[in-house]
Amino acid sequence: MSKSTESDQTKDDVHSRIIDKKISRRDLLRMAGVGGAGLLLGAAGVGGLFSAQERGAAQPASKAAKADADQIVSFYGKHQAGITTPAQDFIVFAAFDLTATTLDEVRKLFQAWTKAAAAMASGEMLGNTNDNLNLPPSDTGEAEGLSPSRTTITFGVGPSFFDGRYGLAGKRPAALPDLPAFGGDELREEWSGGDIGVQVNANDMQIAFHAVRNLARIARGKAILRWTQEGFQRTSAADPAGATPRNLMGFRDGTGNPDATDDAEMKKVVWAAASDGTSWMDQGSYMVVRRIRMRIEVWDRSTLGDQEASFGRHRNSGAPIGSAHEMDKLDLDKKDEKGKPVIPMNAHVRLAHGDGSVKILRRSYSYSSGMDNKTGQLDAGLLFICFNRDSRKQFIPMQQKLGQSDLLNEYIVHTGSAVFACFPGVSEGGYIGETLF
Repeated sequence: MSKSTESDQTKDDVHSRIIDKKISRRDLLRMAGVGGAGLLLGAAGVGGLFSAQERGAAQPASKAAKADADQIVSFYGKHQAGITTPAQDFIVFAAFDLTATTLDEVRKLFQAWTKAAAAMASGEMLGNTNDNLNLPPSDTGEAEGLSPSRTTITFGVGPSFFDGRYGLAGKRPAALPDLPAFGGDELREEWSGGDIGVQVNANDMQIAFHAVRNLARIARGKAILRWTQEGFQRTSAADPAGATPRNLMGFRDGTGNPDATDDAEMKKVVWAAASDGTSWMDQGSYMVVRRIRMRIEVWDRSTLGDQEASFGRHRNSGAPIGSAHEMDKLDLDKKDEKGKPVIPMNAHVRLAHGDGSVKILRRSYSYSSGMDNKTGQLDAGLLFICFNRDSRKQFIPMQQKLGQSDLLNEYIVHTGSAVFACFPGVSEGGYIGETLF
């Protein structure tokens, strides 16, 4: 058979299969190599012969099946989600530094972030270029088809946001101070500070990572990542009963939290009010983030008695020392048969509790960042996060007492620190931070 005859036969075969709609785009490109570039050019209108489904990669991105209502935490509301929301299984925390030169650019960033955050909280794909072969996808795609997994995205701004670049220095809340130095601090710049803090929580780590990744993409040209930290707790599947999570020291973490479902209590402990002196923070909250590395190897060589004395609680039950149940009232006056306090005077729970009048809402997660190559030890510990109405009156005095004499200080070191003013919630049609901007 001559080359001319072979080429004509190939063309006829291709056109016949196109008409029958049995040929794939890959087949078409392969056969173009047999018949020459002219065949491909001559079939420029072939795309129109295929339905969207038959065009394979060119078809619109598939949408996830409609999510169950209990898998969605609405981004919109009076308060930002992710503060009193029941803690999800995973966290990715990200701090950003702004590179924008004008307030208008910052405003546009928060408007774009609001739209994206609301979509991701609902399990929707971002943008409209996910089916265009000639453009980069507007969504990175790793969460496509997955449930929203109760994703929440919480935004706040740090003290450096008000340094004068955007004409907002006069709007910095008095309740957003630079944190003082505390005992036990060995802070490192790569784990501290940030103009903007974003807390992403979800019941799936891939979905949480997807959110931070896409927020960073949207911020390109206006903000850059300063630091990130992933965290975890026991999953809801591993503990269907929903007991208080345990930290990497093996003790329950968050037993003494105030009731997040008690609106009156949250008004006292968590939610800022216009009467506090900063009107744009009305119904917002102040978030403290501390990266606390645990000296795991030292802790693991300590006796159970020393461990319980350091916390002031029994490891197994979570009960205060001398009590039987986790939620038993903390009796700081109880003495043993020798007249010594059952709960040591420098135990963590005693110092954190104080006289019971100062409270914070903890929302902490464990972290593991592999091995410290300098020491050969594990870089693991607690990503401590708390929300309070005024850090000057709540977190700071509490941490000052702990930093001075907490028995746990033998086993921990604070390597990162940041504080943020978390905006009030937003209604549909608005954008996060609009009360400030």
